[in-house]
Amino acid sequence: MGSQCPKVNTNNIKTVRLTPMAAAATEKSAPAEEATPKLWGGRFTGKVDPLMEKFNASLPLDKRMWAEDIRVDPLMEKFNASLPLDKRMWAEDIRGSQAYAKALVKAGILTQEEAETIVGGLDKVASEWASGTFVVKAGDEDIHTANERRLTELVGAVGGKLHTGRSRNDQVATDTRLWLFAALTEVRGSLQELISVATNRAEAEADVLMPGFTHLQQAQTVRWGHWLMSHASAWQRDDMRLRDLLPRVATLPLGSGALAGNPFLVDRQFIARELGMVGGVCPNSMDAVSDRDFVAESLFFAALHLVHLSRWAEDLIIYSSGLFGFVQCSDAYATGSSLMPQKKNPDALELIRGKAGKLQGNLAGVMAVLKGTPTTYNKDFQEAWELMFDSVDAAHDCIRIATGVLSTLSINPDRMMKGLSADMLATDLAEYLGLSADMLATDLAEYLVRKGVPFRETHHVSGAAVKMAEDTGVPLSSLSVAQLQSIHPLFEDDVVKVWDFSASADARDTEGGASKRSLLEQVAKMRAYLAAEQVSYPYCKLENCEPIGPTAVQASFPVEQAVRGDKGHSHCSTSELARHMANAGSAACALANPKPGRYFYQPVAGTFTSQLLATYSIAAIAAGGSASPGVEQLQ
Repeated sequence: MGSQCPKVNTNNIKTVRLTPMAAAATEKSAPAEEATPKLWGGRFTGKVDPLMEKFNASLPLDKRMWAEDIRVDPLMEKFNASLPLDKRMWAEDIRGSQAYAKALVKAGILTQEEAETIVGGLDKVASEWASGTFVVKAGDEDIHTANERRLTELVGAVGGKLHTGRSRNDQVATDTRLWLFAALTEVRGSLQELISVATNRAEAEADVLMPGFTHLQQAQTVRWGHWLMSHASAWQRDDMRLRDLLPRVATLPLGSGALAGNPFLVDRQFIARELGMVGGVCPNSMDAVSDRDFVAESLFFAALHLVHLSRWAEDLIIYSSGLFGFVQCSDAYATGSSLMPQKKNPDALELIRGKAGKLQGNLAGVMAVLKGTPTTYNKDFQEAWELMFDSVDAAHDCIRIATGVLSTLSINPDRMMKGLSADMLATDLAEYLGLSADMLATDLAEYLVRKGVPFRETHHVSGAAVKMAEDTGVPLSSLSVAQLQSIHPLFEDDVVKVWDFSASADARDTEGGASKRSLLEQVAKMRAYLAAEQVSYPYCKLENCEPIGPTAVQASFPVEQAVRGDKGHSHCSTSELARHMANAGSAACALANPKPGRYFYQPVAGTFTSQLLATYSIAAIAAGGSASPGVEQLQ
């Protein structure tokens, strides 16, 4: 697209539509090498999720220690380190420039032919970035100057007209907002998939009972699904937070100039519509180039969501330990020990927990960068980029890793019921970790409440029964009716019904409670929420697909395309995605004829997804290569 633009009105000028999260993958991939054997081999036979490989790798950090005595020009090292930051927004910079060129036509600054030349030249610049052939030169101070320099090389002096009335101040703010809006939209789609996986498991395993804990001590009987929905509820709040944030991110600064506005009266509402800025335009030009609240809010979302994921991960780390044995992570998300063959470490969960701390630091860092800056633009803002990219990337990786962990996690209902394994039952720790009779002490008190005894009195009575059981060395449920009657006369033969764990959970039948009816109600409500809140992407992920209605938006499994045509804000449903992937050998499907720089998500099947996949790995389609999307089973 774009090498020869037809002479049509500005509404038909094609614009580049690109996916944000794949921009970092535009560099050419190195040839595949034979995998190095793991240090822990032996008991691990399942495949590792490719995203987990990236998530777990420390080489990008510790490789810097390989030869500290080699002298490197500090200026060169600094220059090289800035490139990944600038390159992340090359696509957004081009999209913004193309929309601005069209606005300059409406303002009478550019002719239609000049705009078509500029837009076509920018298409070529985009193709170079997408194929990894763009050459950054020493004079390219940032992504804006790099793109404009290359544009002028391609189209001549007319390229110099593009910056008319525009400042890098409003340009960089626009690029950042475009990137962040699209990236957070993808994050939200992945987050909703995680919630969906938890909801599906909660329904499928609604009959599984487990101990609920307070202060990490056994407290009351709950259902495994109730525990799942407790975390899904926290993730739902995160999704709501993200939903409310997105319009504030997608607010247009372009047209504000350096700080005082644009003297050529460009139509900012037109630019906002062209770029899909659902929040409209920034109302004040000084604030437009000064505002980085949207970055701070995004990092707050990421930090708080990672707190929620970290708490979920901590629960599973504990539950997967040998003492509990409630759950087991699949081989895809665990590692072994280089020394102890029996070990299976929940590395994915531990890394999520660790990254939660880092993202809190990123949020504090951004706030510190912003706090001392005077009104309008300051170079300090550049320091927020690295923290922003890191937090968004880490949050998205953690969400997808968490989805994979939860999709493939196996549970042990017997251990949840019985506590420790048989070879440890003779120890004093027996029944400490699974369901145990003393967890029904509250139910015993409630038995008397139903007979008219005040709860404060029944609480003491039940406590006395617990002490009697401890003194006699038997479980609470083994006390006879006569023994209980010696504590209070209203105990009768039907007290034995108290010692039913399932009945205990089902007694908590209020809205949001642990009963099976309430749990299934929670599941239904969450599914209704997800159906109403399905993500609409700011661009279609598949070329050659037909626009469909907003109620069938493909919300979870994007197929990445480096360059999108001019079909506007159309979307693909999950069924449409499946059709495209099934027809990958057909000439009618874009996946069968990939262009340089195209990227797609290769699905990896999980256990508890009713749709195509649970976790993702990115596969790049090399120039002239072919796409053969398929499903890789996790062991």
